[in-house]
Amino acid sequence: MSETRAKLSSGTLLYRFVDGQVEVLLVHPAGNYNRRAPWGIPKGAPDPDEELEATARRETREETGLEIDGPLVHLGHVDYTRSKKRVHAFAAKAPEGAAPRCASWEVDKAEFIEISRARRIIHPDQAALLDRLQRHIGANTDDASAEKTSA
Repeated sequence: MSETRAKLSSGTLLYRFVDGQVEVLLVHPAGNYNRRAPWGIPKGAPDPDEELEATARRETREETGLEIDGPLVHLGHVDYTRSKKRVHAFAAKAPEGAAPRCASWEVDKAEFIEISRARRIIHPDQAALLDRLQRHIGANTDDASAEKTSA
């Protein structure tokens, strides 16, 4: 499929380690019609001439109030099977003490969720991003061990 898709979106998959477990930041879309909708990463459409990484940072700030200062790692994209939407995702370690909030009318929940639970509630077409994140951080790697010892 080409990049000239009906919809293009970019967002972040922020993660942190809590008691040796990986937690990821997910948001839930607002609105009564989204009551049963799956959760997803904070994301949105790029502005004209906006780089996808800049879009991911902006959308995360707009939806959760979190600023991402550190480097982002591109996790590639996923294509939605029904809507023809292409979602690019960038991974980053959550800022220290990050406290996400619903900063936009677009979301009614913004929470860090343990990754196995996240897998059950995330949009099915975004689930591959969790796999890519786990490969990136190497599930239970030195990073997680370091978090345990520094806590």
